[in-house]
Amino acid sequence: MKLSIIIPSFNRQAVIGRAIDSVLSQSYLLGRDDWELLVVDDGSTDQTHSLVSQRYLNDHSNILYLQQDNAGVSSARNLGLRRAKGEWIALLDSDDQWLPHKLAAQFERLEDQQHLICHSEEIWIRNGVRVNQMNKHKKAGGWIFERCLPLCAMSPSSIVIHKSVFDAIGLFDESLPACEDYDLWLKIASQYPVAYVEQACINKFGGHDDQLSRQFWGMDRFRVIALENLLTSGLDLSPSNHQSAVNMLVKKLGILLKGALKHDNHELAERCQLSLAKFDTLVGTLVDTKVR
Repeated sequence: MKLSIIIPSFNRQAVIGRAIDSVLSQSYLLGRDDWELLVVDDGSTDQTHSLVSQRYLNDHSNILYLQQDNAGVSSARNLGLRRAKGEWIALLDSDDQWLPHKLAAQFERLEDQQHLICHSEEIWIRNGVRVNQMNKHKKAGGWIFERCLPLCAMSPSSIVIHKSVFDAIGLFDESLPACEDYDLWLKIASQYPVAYVEQACINKFGGHDDQLSRQFWGMDRFRVIALENLLTSGLDLSPSNHQSAVNMLVKKLGILLKGALKHDNHELAERCQLSLAKFDTLVGTLVDTKVR
């Protein structure tokens, strides 16, 4: 099979139809039967199953509906990845929408550049209004590891990736409640160049209450864990990438430590100090802040 598309969902009855319809409207899939769409229900308690069953399952044999107890988006994506039969994997969050040319543009770019992963530009829509991205969110292709260090540089909904990459790198880290995509893209970008489509290929919707970025404070807490995971993963990092990762880890730890001390979060402060003591000697500049 050529392609497996994975949509994880939890209580997204109101929007999942838009995501599925955007898959079915792909010009690349017209006349093809070598693809599948796996909708992974992560323990929804709304009417997601009824909606998908009534609107799609009877009329589209390419669509599969998988269910599991609620375990988080990483677990849902991983279930889809383990069940996927496709040579290529495309991810789509249930609150986002592909534009009709998305897959066609990406497979054309992948074929031209002979890469194993591709992402694209995106349109941001927040509370129904299109918003401009800041410079720090600027996308790029090639060896983008350095760009992936400050924050997540690729959106899951924009990704097309060869399944062999997951075989080599691993799946999403289910222990991370957020920034699980940052964690995986860091590892992947340290080992593979990335193809990039400059044309916007997805509508990325934000502003709703169930976004992970709105459910957790201090997202850098999870990016710190991801950086520590990378540095202890055994992956073959170039000397430059290794040093850049250490520098970013120490920078984020220093910011977290100062914030923890300001808010009397001694548990977080002590954890930051322990990690700084382990990694900061590699950059030769210890953050001079003590737990009070």
